[in-house]
Amino acid sequence: MDKDTRVDLHIHTTASDGTWTPAETVAAVRAASVGLFAVTDHDTAANVAATGRLAAEAGLGFLPGVEISVTLAGHLFHILGYGIDPEGGALRRILAANTALMEEVDHDSIRKLAAAGFPIAYDEFCAYDHDPGRGGWKSLSYLIDKGLCTGVGDFFAELFNAKRGIVFPEFPHPAAAIAAIKEAGGVPVLAHPGSEFHGPALEETLDMFAAQDIEGVECFHLCHDAVTTKRAVEWCDRHKLLITGGSDCHGGFVPSRRLGVPEITLGQLRLGKLADGLPDFIRSGE
Repeated sequence: MDKDTRVDLHIHTTASDGTWTPAETVAAVRAASVGLFAVTDHDTAANVAATGRLAAEAGLGFLPGVEISVTLAGHLFHILGYGIDPEGGALRRILAANTALMEEVDHDSIRKLAAAGFPIAYDEFCAYDHDPGRGGWKSLSYLIDKGLCTGVGDFFAELFNAKRGIVFPEFPHPAAAIAAIKEAGGVPVLAHPGSEFHGPALEETLDMFAAQDIEGVECFHLCHDAVTTKRAVEWCDRHKLLITGGSDCHGGFVPSRRLGVPEITLGQLRLGKLADGLPDFIRSGE
């Protein structure tokens, strides 16, 4: 068991809004000297099986994962599911429902922007072919190509926001996502609780999810500074919950999120039963 094995348990691929295929993901993981990793795409597990096969061939430790969007107290949160069976029935249903919700918002946002006078056409958007290798999603790529934004920053600052009547949909309650993850044999972990993206303060967020029977927290994340990480780890210690971490890398889509950053080792984590299925040469974090 090697506690010094480098770990990254939060990586996105072309199945959601990342730029890397499964093969490119595995190559990047090897290049970064990461020995254990997870693919956790937004509301889809489409690339999990292929990545797992390639990881095994490359001699890398791999945890099948997913990142599910949920709504609690009017705020959007993400729950990571690790060790899942991607074919789990309840899991597949909640992922399909979330994907449909976001596709509906994607289309509705273009209709609203067109009605507001922006030089775009809904029919043109429907016929537009988004290249997953660019990262992101269809409406973002379309609006970039129309010259109305340059990337995800001004997309949300200027176009996709409440002042234009465009907001994220009401996603399932966390209890539904947690139940689906558990039914699929997985472990539910709260993603990046210290992110300003969510709204509530760190301890408020953690306490809200403790009541939802979350089993772990992503304490190590690029948006967490050292103080936030320490507070999250101490909270997990008090509540005897698992501790995970990852880069939230999207390939080239979000350049500031680099695979393997922050640098995390297996000895810093507490993976509990998730460690049971890992290769002997990297099993630790128990």
